[in-house]
Amino acid sequence: MINRIRDIRRQKNLTLAEVAARCSPPTTAQTIGRLETGTRNLSLGWMNRIAAALEVDPELLVRGEQAEQPRLIARMTDSGAEALTSPRDAILPTALDDSGGPLVAMAIEASAGEYRAGDQVWLRQHEAEDHARLLNRDVLAPRSGGRFAFGRMIDRAGTRIALLPPGAGQRQVVIDNPPWLAVAEMLVRKL
Repeated sequence: MINRIRDIRRQKNLTLAEVAARCSPPTTAQTIGRLETGTRNLSLGWMNRIAAALEVDPELLVRGEQAEQPRLIARMTDSGAEALTSPRDAILPTALDDSGGPLVAMAIEASAGEYRAGDQVWLRQHEAEDHARLLNRDVLAPRSGGRFAFGRMIDRAGTRIALLPPGAGQRQVVIDNPPWLAVAEMLVRKL
């Protein structure tokens, strides 16, 4: 079993100390860190305490090794979409089904267009043969050097695609021969 406490804590923007304080009874940040890294055994009692502190079901804290998990791979900043330094597990909303290509997620850190800071965009990857069907949809496209571009796909000519980033006054981005595109399927927004 793979421990997912750190991924869930980071997705909720909580520190080790904040999770420790939310536990009942409260514990230390060091203990939470040891449970996250596996240097301390994650018992059923600890699973229940940490799940309550994180406000999730206890079974979300662990997953089997053979299951491929959706990954949080990019974030939207003031300068556009960029890769995370280390991708991490994304906690799948229960409303999404598992048909089609792999799922990835992107965190919105700076508002742009209809996307607000704090949003999470869930996207489904499509191979090159499906790109023509994605016109006029919001897509995440890989670029050279581990970078990404995000925006409305406004044109496709041969192997080249053109994206219009969200927000007023943005210039189109042209990408030649992206290996895949991930189309936005779900917007998760905290109320």
